[in-house]
Amino acid sequence: MKIEKSKNDIESTVEQYSALIYKIAFSYTKNYAVSEDILQDVLITYITSSYEYANNEHKKAWIIRVTINECKKYFRKLKYRTMYDVVPAIYDMDLKDNSDVTYAVMELPAKYRIVIHLYYYEQLSVHEISDALKIKENTVMSLLHRARKKLKKIMEEEYEHESIPPVSK
Repeated sequence: MKIEKSKNDIESTVEQYSALIYKIAFSYTKNYAVSEDILQDVLITYITSSYEYANNEHKKAWIIRVTINECKKYFRKLKYRTMYDVVPAIYDMDLKDNSDVTYAVMELPAKYRIVIHLYYYEQLSVHEISDALKIKENTVMSLLHRARKKLKKIMEEEYEHESIPPVSK
């Protein structure tokens, strides 16, 4: 039995979750064009799916999971292409938050970037991240802990190279 989604439901879902999908995709891929493609693929998957959601939290978790799966699918496809088929990723950040921390987060490996993004930027709980990523809560906490340590190291190295002007009296 196929469940038809109303135009209002589709529009509200697109409006509500597009930014989230794009940010997660960009966090994984570091590429604007690929992130936009993943955004479209996730929305098409949502529109064509006949899945029923218990509530908005369940819908959000499903969308996060589909987004992560699309990102992984993208990298699996890359694995089978030759080097000349792959367009280099754009590492230039054009996000609203151009802070040093954002740049440091983007230097983290994908497994750490995604948990940091979901925890701090999307403000999901450890339990919600665990559900979305289909990993244990202890694993989420370990990934967050390791990511924080790596971020601290990156930030310390960043500021170590800057000269601190002497304090004048």
